[in-house]
Amino acid sequence: MRKPKLTRRRWWRWRRNPLRRHTDIVEAWIVLVVWTVIALGGTLVGLVTAHAAAESFAQLRRDRHSVPAVLVEKTAQAVPTEEAASSQRVRAKVRWTASDGSTRTGWTLVNSGHKTGSKVVIWMNNQGQLAAEPPTASAAAAEEVLLGTGAALAFGGLTFAAGRLAQWRLDQGRYEQWGREWAQVGPQWGRKAT
Repeated sequence: MRKPKLTRRRWWRWRRNPLRRHTDIVEAWIVLVVWTVIALGGTLVGLVTAHAAAESFAQLRRDRHSVPAVLVEKTAQAVPTEEAASSQRVRAKVRWTASDGSTRTGWTLVNSGHKTGSKVVIWMNNQGQLAAEPPTASAAAAEEVLLGTGAALAFGGLTFAAGRLAQWRLDQGRYEQWGREWAQVGPQWGRKAT
């Protein structure tokens, strides 16, 4: 037995039709606007977010500089931190010479497996405070893409949800209209034809 061929009429909400309601036209416009905003707005939000992240990472690389330091304790005794557990970096006490010539000590992340007195590289910000190593150009690029994509998807999701909410509201109005019409017509169906 052959399946009946289904005929899909594209753009049916836009065509002239005696059964087309005003809400069908409104819904067609909502769908068109939502997908246009998702495509154009999502792209724009993603690009702006990626550009802002790129500027932020570039500023970090400009503001931080490396300084040679000496370990005050061996890193085998240092406590691994949660953020550094996967990269085998530990928080350890280091000593370095500041730009004014004074000797300073502090705690920062260093690679594990070094002995006391080992030379390590630490990172400082422009105020002379210990800071995390800025991301490399390739790591920053990957994070920019991730942030831009996430922002575009979040924007698209919110826009889609707003469109679905508008369509749901239209459906509720249709249900109310059908209820009113049925209240008028329904009682006539119960009568006997004579």
